[in-house]
Amino acid sequence: MILVSVIIPYFKKKNFIKKTLNSLKKQTYKNLEIIIIYDDENLSDLKFIKKFKKLDKKIKIIVNKKSQGAGRSRNIGMNIAKGKFIAFLDADDLWKKNKIELQLEYMIRNNFEISHTNYEILKINKKDKKVMRARMIENYKNLLFSCDIGLSTVMLKKKLITKNCRFPKLKTKEDFVLWLLILKKNIMIGSLKKNLTTWRKLDNS
Repeated sequence: MILVSVIIPYFKKKNFIKKTLNSLKKQTYKNLEIIIIYDDENLSDLKFIKKFKKLDKKIKIIVNKKSQGAGRSRNIGMNIAKGKFIAFLDADDLWKKNKIELQLEYMIRNNFEISHTNYEILKINKKDKKVMRARMIENYKNLLFSCDIGLSTVMLKKKLITKNCRFPKLKTKEDFVLWLLILKKNIMIGSLKKNLTTWRKLDNS
């Protein structure tokens, strides 16, 4: 059974991380390792996070000595990831229970090295959800002017990540840059047209 590594950067998301990890615990695909990169120099939430590790042996926690930002924290997680595939999940987002199972099967069946899915946008204190539709992205020009890929929907083969192909040192849009780097390798980004992720739109999103 193929191992999938799930990378979660954590910074002040105490109100959401429990539901996020519960959505991981309920996954129908069970061969997972969960890597949480604690990226807050204030360690007040760390004890709270460690409680989840005690309840789930799949969880590993990496504590950054200095805050690195989400992109570089994901790089740290990918460096130690043992899975053949890597999936990204932000600490306030949610997955449907069959997200990993369906996406992994889709990628293997169609021989994709990277893919994304539809996702729902959930605005805080609002019940209505907007659905963003995944589209096949054949080359970097298809993505250059607008990045509509939900980061928490992406799964890729670890072999794509190299010294020169990883999240850059940016405070925002770092994921956009990585997808463009991958596309420049003449690698298509597959699209699984199923709503498998909920993205929380917070005031600081």
